[in-house]
Amino acid sequence: MQQLSSLLRLTSRRITITTTNITQPIFSCYQCIRCSTITKAGTFQQPRFFLSHQQKRYIHVNENPLAQHALPAKTPDLKLRCTEFDDTGSVRITAGEFRKSDLCQRHSLLPRDLRGIDTHSTYQKPSILVRSEAILVNMTYLKALVKSDLVVLFDTFGSSDSYNQSIFIYDLQERLRSHNELPFEFRAIEAILVSITSSLQSELEVLETPVTKLLSDLEDIADVEESVKQNHLRDLLQYSKKLAKFEKDALSIHDAINDLLDHDEDLAAMYLTAKKAGKPRDASDHEEIELLLEAYLKQTEEIASKASSLISDMRSTEEIVQIILDVSRNSLMWFEIRLSIITLSASIVSVYGAIFGMNLKNYFEDDPVAFGAMTGVAMLTGLGAYMISLRKLKALAQIKKAGRNRNHHDVVDTMATGPTSMIRRLYKL
Repeated sequence: MQQLSSLLRLTSRRITITTTNITQPIFSCYQCIRCSTITKAGTFQQPRFFLSHQQKRYIHVNENPLAQHALPAKTPDLKLRCTEFDDTGSVRITAGEFRKSDLCQRHSLLPRDLRGIDTHSTYQKPSILVRSEAILVNMTYLKALVKSDLVVLFDTFGSSDSYNQSIFIYDLQERLRSHNELPFEFRAIEAILVSITSSLQSELEVLETPVTKLLSDLEDIADVEESVKQNHLRDLLQYSKKLAKFEKDALSIHDAINDLLDHDEDLAAMYLTAKKAGKPRDASDHEEIELLLEAYLKQTEEIASKASSLISDMRSTEEIVQIILDVSRNSLMWFEIRLSIITLSASIVSVYGAIFGMNLKNYFEDDPVAFGAMTGVAMLTGLGAYMISLRKLKALAQIKKAGRNRNHHDVVDTMATGPTSMIRRLYKL
């Protein structure tokens, strides 16, 4: 024991710590640091495992090693690609990239104003924002910033309306080059509204032709089994979805224009040229822009009304087709029930044959009238069972028919605008 204590005292004096700044996770507290002792003669002693007080002072717990990499040191500024047109309709910059912060500073905008001008988004709600020096227009495939002498057209990535965009650029340049009574900003806004309404009208015509043909084919129904096919129902479902989406787009554009017309201050603030010349308009002096917006508001309303009318006809047709399918299904069930009744009657008749066909003595073998009498009784029994079952079935059908007619008259009243020829043909069934 004395030798061991002296050895420990000698070792504590001769240990040299080579690492004083130690940073380890918490699990290193349960490990020992291996150090070597050096004697004056330069020989190494046996390695010992222990943790010194100086090393304990530098050990700390790193709660989240990935915390320093969770957020970037500097957030990159988002960029938008756009094309600029000057007051003569000439292209100033083509597909130029600008940071959002630069656009906000240059055109006196707030960052939230450019929230709707997100070129990487597939769909955003149409809107028209009026600011002190600019007008932001976001409608389907057109996203533009209009000033008193400048039009900034933002590129929409992944858009399928490249043809409409090309026509819009040509029409925009022609309108900006023309010198009429309308201010520069009104000519640019009119070009945008003309392009949007023309696109909606052409899309409606593309959908209206096949939908009208499909409804006509379903109206001219001649035979239920040959007319109501799977392809007709599939086309009806597809066009119904397309028309519902188109109606939603048209109504959203209509609501955007209508919301702008409800605010007199925004309408007066749209006179950017007059404001730049030092002659701002009063809140009630906005007749020109109001008439311009009212014209295109009426067009979008008519387009949405046509789409709604087509959707209503398709829904009426769907209900009638459903009724026709119900009638066909009821006819099949009626035929199956009649077959079941006939089978039941035949089974009752066969019971007599089974009874008298047994190899038992019944004393009818030598009677010359027994066979005819039993055959007649069997046939009368089967016929009676058939008539009774059929009468019960008709009575039950009359009870259900009364309730069905009451509901059917309500359906016909709600479908007064639908195809009436199908309803008349349905009554014949």
